[in-house]
Amino acid sequence: MAIPVVNNNSDTDPASEARTGSDDAPARATTDQPRVRRPYRKPARADVLAIGAYVLLGVVVCANYWVDIQYRVSSHLPTDHSWFEWLLSHGAYSVRHWENPLFSARQNAPDGVNMMANTSVLGISLPLAPLTMLFGPQVTYALYLGGALAATAGTSYWMLSRHLVTSRGAAFVGGAFLGFAPGIVHHANGQPNFVSNFLLPIIVVRVLRLGEPGRWLRNGLVLGLLVAYQIFINEEMLLLTALALLVVVAAYAVQRWSEVRAQVVPFLLSIGVGGALALLLAGYPIWYQFNGPQSYRGLQGGIFHSWGEDLSAFVTYSRDTIAGSEAVEKTIGMTEQNTWFGWPLVGLALLVIVLLWRTSLAARTAAVLALVFGVASIGPFVRVGGVETEVRGPWSFIPDDLPLVEMMMPTRLSLVVAAVVGVLIALAWDTVATTAAGDGPQRRRVRILAYAAIALALLPLVPKPLPAMHIDPPPHFITSDEWKPYVPADRTLVPVPVPSNVHGLSTLRWSALTQHAFPVPGGYFIGPNAEGQGVFGATTLPTAMLMYVTIDTGQVPDITPEQRARAVEDLRFWRASVVVLGDHPQVEALRGLMTALIGPPQRVDDVWLWDVRALVG
Repeated sequence: MAIPVVNNNSDTDPASEARTGSDDAPARATTDQPRVRRPYRKPARADVLAIGAYVLLGVVVCANYWVDIQYRVSSHLPTDHSWFEWLLSHGAYSVRHWENPLFSARQNAPDGVNMMANTSVLGISLPLAPLTMLFGPQVTYALYLGGALAATAGTSYWMLSRHLVTSRGAAFVGGAFLGFAPGIVHHANGQPNFVSNFLLPIIVVRVLRLGEPGRWLRNGLVLGLLVAYQIFINEEMLLLTALALLVVVAAYAVQRWSEVRAQVVPFLLSIGVGGALALLLAGYPIWYQFNGPQSYRGLQGGIFHSWGEDLSAFVTYSRDTIAGSEAVEKTIGMTEQNTWFGWPLVGLALLVIVLLWRTSLAARTAAVLALVFGVASIGPFVRVGGVETEVRGPWSFIPDDLPLVEMMMPTRLSLVVAAVVGVLIALAWDTVATTAAGDGPQRRRVRILAYAAIALALLPLVPKPLPAMHIDPPPHFITSDEWKPYVPADRTLVPVPVPSNVHGLSTLRWSALTQHAFPVPGGYFIGPNAEGQGVFGATTLPTAMLMYVTIDTGQVPDITPEQRARAVEDLRFWRASVVVLGDHPQVEALRGLMTALIGPPQRVDDVWLWDVRALVG
């Protein structure tokens, strides 16, 4: 539907109101008039300053990485951080070798990884491939993370300033929240795919304009291109946006059916064109995701279904904000949370809904969205303060094996609530700017108090630099290419320990930081088990399990002849050429284990090396 998104906070869609771009813009007209397309307008100085502020904030959030860019990873999710560095290297490897980016044989050798069935961010890693090849994935990661945060705030500012509010101040604070909301910044700790939302505001605007008469073909084509690209960034956020827009369109249709009736045909035509184009561009990758090699059906046991939003998280400050503390991570933060608004902002949002309910279509629609997605995010059982109660939530009535839904995590539905709060902040600021100015000292005081209330609700949510930790570089044997004479093109290098989603963070980085110079067994990904269900990591072979047990206990287990024979079988399955042990907290125990399994090693540069080519044939 061509929802009148160019609308401050009234139920009307003025045709010819001048936009001054200041906080003193006049109140809008109060009668419905046809929508008039505005001419192209060059960015004003305020726009440039807004974008500059967002970029600066993105740099601040990533500051702890830039202090020592080569040797820092997220201390919150170090494995996820390393996984995304590996993904950036995958994009560079695919471009450099002209290989199919939908699959990788450089991890989980010899089976490989279905990249479309994982968070491969091909829409980011492929365009940034030249940067990764020049400077390495560590630099690209930090630039990508800060840039994605700033870009999302920037497109949100564009959406708000051009299509919802008249005050650029309102658009700035709303855009800042949408790009740097506490739940979004919390994901920035190792999960940059959930902060890469810069296309979503544009998609929202395009969908809300689909009912424009005479423009169904153009609108559909533009939407199809945007949707196809978003599929290669984050399908889950695209799905959440689609669900939210479904509620928005339904809510608008209920409130304005007389206007909607004439827009149904162009809206459906545009949807058809957009869907067809998106399917044409992304149809094969989506088919590959569900039917290609190493694809899977759902996650084993529907494990994500229990991850609902903790009610306490709505009114608590995140660790990553200036008002937050580490303590919340030990209780509420044990499972993923996405709100972290704090009491003042929750109170402000509710007050805005009450005050604007009668006059603002946008506020009413936002309230419906917040209610629907807030309740839906609770999960199968209500959780409060990190404790799961016996009170049943909406997801307790949804089967764990329902197609597509089985992959969803209830708590992430609350990201829609975060977007709603950002819109409400912009509406509140815009209302103050356009209705409370210039009518005497009393109104000016009211205006100042209103601005202060908004500021006091938002200031505690200003993000801090993300926590980071030092991580040792790969061995010189790896980075200097001394491994090359030992690893023919059809063989693998087996690092000790074999990478997994629990162990082997350092050895996974050997592959990431050499930009996939050699294939490795194991890894950190989602792939199929014997029944075709998705599980984290590769099937753990006995030799890898012995490595993990040795790390956990610090002791070399008694090795039997059967285990020695099985070690040879595992190395043969992995197509191993050499086994390499670098520096590790349990290096002595691991060296003793591998010696007991396959014989004594040789010291080469700064690693212990077992050349197993003769052993495995």
